[in-house]
Amino acid sequence: MDFAIYGILIAFAINLILSPIFIPFLRRLKFGQYVRDDGPQSHLKKAGTPTMGGIIILTSMILTSILFIPNNPHGQAVLFVTVGFGIIGFLDDFLKITKKRSMGLRAYQKIIGQLFISAMFAYYLFKTPELGDAMVIPFTKGDTFSLGFLFIPFVIFVMIGTVNSVNLTDGLDGLASGVTVLVATFFGISAWGIANGFWSSVGAEIGQGLLPIAAAAIGSLLGFLLFNSYPARVFMGDTGSLALGGFVAASAFLLRMPLFLLIVGLVYVIECVSVILQVGYFKLTKKRIFKMAPIHHHFELCGWTETKVVAVFYIVTAILCLVGFLAVN
Repeated sequence: MDFAIYGILIAFAINLILSPIFIPFLRRLKFGQYVRDDGPQSHLKKAGTPTMGGIIILTSMILTSILFIPNNPHGQAVLFVTVGFGIIGFLDDFLKITKKRSMGLRAYQKIIGQLFISAMFAYYLFKTPELGDAMVIPFTKGDTFSLGFLFIPFVIFVMIGTVNSVNLTDGLDGLASGVTVLVATFFGISAWGIANGFWSSVGAEIGQGLLPIAAAAIGSLLGFLLFNSYPARVFMGDTGSLALGGFVAASAFLLRMPLFLLIVGLVYVIECVSVILQVGYFKLTKKRIFKMAPIHHHFELCGWTETKVVAVFYIVTAILCLVGFLAVN
């Protein structure tokens, strides 16, 4: 447990050191956020705020993780997924900024990259004897089920869905980073419980493998929140949101807990579903279900302040994480 605490503190400290250096650097490069014209009018003042702060998150995670995972293949696998999706996000952000447009990579380019990383991780899970394709069913005291040959496509579907859901959640100051630090804490505590034999969804070495990465994510996000909370001095961009989505999905699968994403990651799910419903319903009826999607914008247009929306989503996620712990036993 001590090394996990050290990991959190080290990642937090690295973020505190890097952010005051990197944020002015991004500003000098004019790597400012593009704000959509059809979004809430209150967000127009955010145009030009430095983005691509996900680089800070990734850097602190990587520097912290390498101290603890030189002989940790499971931790290395999660870090590979996190960095891999972060690179896709970086390319997307870079093109948006340099081309001065709202679209970076084309949709098919992002999907190809996401499919590649997800498929590699799915193959790693399937071919690693101590991991396999078993998944824990919530509220069954550890009962599992297997999908067999459907496991790999299931992993790919869930990973891509999670990554893009976290990306959609990143629309308000501190929203994605705060929600994700709670989810990362859930998986970090779960990894600690598994490593110490309290839960047995996988072997103790799996919990030990994930714990350093989870600690690095928690510390890095706590540090980043100091600069990303309202009013944000920096945004994480797709660099950060895609990387965090990859980390969350990979952590869930490593612990055989992907079904728990429906509980602890419900905010992500609702954000994604709100967009799907909005687009689908509009195409059918030319009418909207929500005032704006993702749903956090709907609440803003209903009169909630940005900080209230973020606070409510934090509280909901914290409660759901507690429900998630009940679902383990």
